[in-house]
Amino acid sequence: MGRLDRSLINSLPLFAGIAPADLDKILESATSRRIAKDGFVFEQGGEATSFFVLLDGRVRVVKTTPDGQQVIVRYIVPGEVLGIAQALGRNTYPASAIAVVDCVVLAWPGRQWPEFAAAFPSFGTNTYKMIGQRLDDVQTQVVEMATEQVERRVAHALLRLTQQTGKKSSEGILIDFPISRQDIAEMTGTTLHTVSRLLTAWEQKGLVKSARQQVTIVAPHRLLLLAEGRLDKD
Repeated sequence: MGRLDRSLINSLPLFAGIAPADLDKILESATSRRIAKDGFVFEQGGEATSFFVLLDGRVRVVKTTPDGQQVIVRYIVPGEVLGIAQALGRNTYPASAIAVVDCVVLAWPGRQWPEFAAAFPSFGTNTYKMIGQRLDDVQTQVVEMATEQVERRVAHALLRLTQQTGKKSSEGILIDFPISRQDIAEMTGTTLHTVSRLLTAWEQKGLVKSARQQVTIVAPHRLLLLAEGRLDKD
């Protein structure tokens, strides 16, 4: 395999502030992998032998509870790191990462995360900043699940996805990867039936447009008002 070019990573936030020569050193131990749609980047409970950066595609992070229920924790977009169990003091993966579409990742041996963090301080700082943001996101979702009605939870989840991966279309803001109603249910701690009922009602009100594994936010401002409990129920 040919040597990986630093242009793959030099614009990514994770590697900001690292000198070009050091980026070359970091890439010396990286391998490029293709993960087919629905394939696992890694599985919950598996030994954390590698950490990854997503270069292309979308990945969903799924946690299975002790009673077998699946919860979608978050979606990973290109440029983000995943599988950094070592940064959390773990030697196993706390959740599974599954390709939503065909993906390309860079992989490094897990033992190299602490080496990189020590040799390149900005790498460690950038990683912990990313982890901190994710913990904030999880805390927000936990509070929503504990305190908000399901309608507002689902609205907040859709708005978060448009912020993360929204793409302008002729109809509004498209969530730019395949997402099913079951996926939305697993993100928000509700049922497929409830999500289907809400999306149908919102479509009739002109808030969203949904097709098979596709959701477009037609009226983001009105959906935000609904998420915040400020939209009239007429």
